[in-house]
Amino acid sequence: MIGATMSAKDYLALVCQEIEKMDTAELEKVSDLIEQAYDAGRFVFIIGNGGSGANASHLCEDLAKCTLCDFEGQKRLKVLSLTDNTAGIMAWANDEGYDRIFLEQLKNLSSPGDLLLAISGSGNSPNILRAMEWANAHGLTTVGITGFGGGKLRKMAHHGLHAAVDDMGIVESLHQVVFHWLIDDLHRRFKEKAVPANGAKAR
Repeated sequence: MIGATMSAKDYLALVCQEIEKMDTAELEKVSDLIEQAYDAGRFVFIIGNGGSGANASHLCEDLAKCTLCDFEGQKRLKVLSLTDNTAGIMAWANDEGYDRIFLEQLKNLSSPGDLLLAISGSGNSPNILRAMEWANAHGLTTVGITGFGGGKLRKMAHHGLHAAVDDMGIVESLHQVVFHWLIDDLHRRFKEKAVPANGAKAR
């Protein structure tokens, strides 16, 4: 908890420095992958624990709603946060182990060609790694969204989005910042594809 040793001003300055270090090519690639899933009618699944789980829920909500320019006629992105199936998570965790909570949902819901966004600050959460291993073996495209050194997840995933800072709070904050750019960028991309009932491009 690096903020415990810093003033508010110094902490915010550090956050700004770390934002500047983010690889925009990685971020743009994630936007490309989500657009490709949208075009192909594939599902986007998002997973994470704790603060990353909250970020997964938030990202899912924004991808589902805030990428729309036409609530009635526009094609929609198929997106699910597997952190939000509370009863399913509790059943798997209680009966078979917490490391299976995302893996087993993917077995029920996913198909080859779908996209998995796996968020883990450490990159070493067992339930994330098990889901990633299964997804890689069953034809999903995978993205590891990480912090610290990236852990095992950064090496396993097909693609990555990395915040290279050794503080969980800052990692989760940086993820949320770049997720909001993703939403804005995808709103633009999807709007350019939207064709209203009169056949004219959306404005």
